Amino acid sequence: MALAFIPSDAALLVLQAGVVAAPRRPPRVALFERLHGPAWALVPIASIVGVVFAIRYVSDSATGLTYLALVAVPVLAAAALGWAARGARPLAGALAIPLFVLAWVSQTSLAGQGAAALLSALSCVTLGVLLAAVTPSRWLKLGIVLMAAADTWLVVTDLLQAPNATLIAAHPGAGLPRLQSVVFGSVSLGYGDLFVAGVLGAVLAREVRTQRLGAVMTLAFAAVFDLLFFFVAELPATVPVALTVIALEASGWVRRRRRGRRAASAPPPARSPQRSPATGVSGARAR
Repeated sequence: MALAFIPSDAALLVLQAGVVAAPRRPPRVALFERLHGPAWALVPIASIVGVVFAIRYVSDSATGLTYLALVAVPVLAAAALGWAARGARPLAGALAIPLFVLAWVSQTSLAGQGAAALLSALSCVTLGVLLAAVTPSRWLKLGIVLMAAADTWLVVTDLLQAPNATLIAAHPGAGLPRLQSVVFGSVSLGYGDLFVAGVLGAVLAREVRTQRLGAVMTLAFAAVFDLLFFFVAELPATVPVALTVIALEASGWVRRRRRGRRAASAPPPARSPQRSPATGVSGARAR
């Protein structure tokens, strides 16, 4: 169904920001503790670079990714509704079923496209929580920035456009829905653009206020960044998420510096007078 660019784009920007706001605090589970390590921070950059080059050089990889998304996305979306998202309830996971049915039977309508987009977004909430549960946050923040840098490089060098078009066009048989990327109205959004938002949301989920601020900042950065669509046809939508990471880290560094300066310039605490056990007079010395 046709929809003008601006409302289509605005809807996907809100969806991406919503993915930042949605994840719950990563749980402390014995299995996750055993798997915990910085190497997982390579998953974001590996996901985008690996997919692009697999589609370019491995035949039928786009079709394989379509079927993988068809199976994994609804399951992960149900996990988000039942466990990984804030306010999740076990029974709410069943809501993924009508969303999938709507995305299947009404693929060309805005309702069907919206249902498919919501399934993809919810699946990224679950992936973000799982990744944040096994990765130190400072390393995962670096992984987000590296993913955005790789995404920008792929777009600038024109290495992303053809594989991305191939992935969007791929579809499973029997008229099943395409869940490997998001299409809403006249705008498309890569799955990785929602995945990186879910990762950021899970990293920030330990502090609700910071997580909400991160969602608002992601929306603001994305709205400004998308003004470049007046000049180009494709943008790396991971960049606003990385800019949010950088801005939050810079703000935290400034606050720590200010606290350190205030602590250094504060006068030393006055020493309380000592009572001499021999005379009972404050400050007196006894021989």
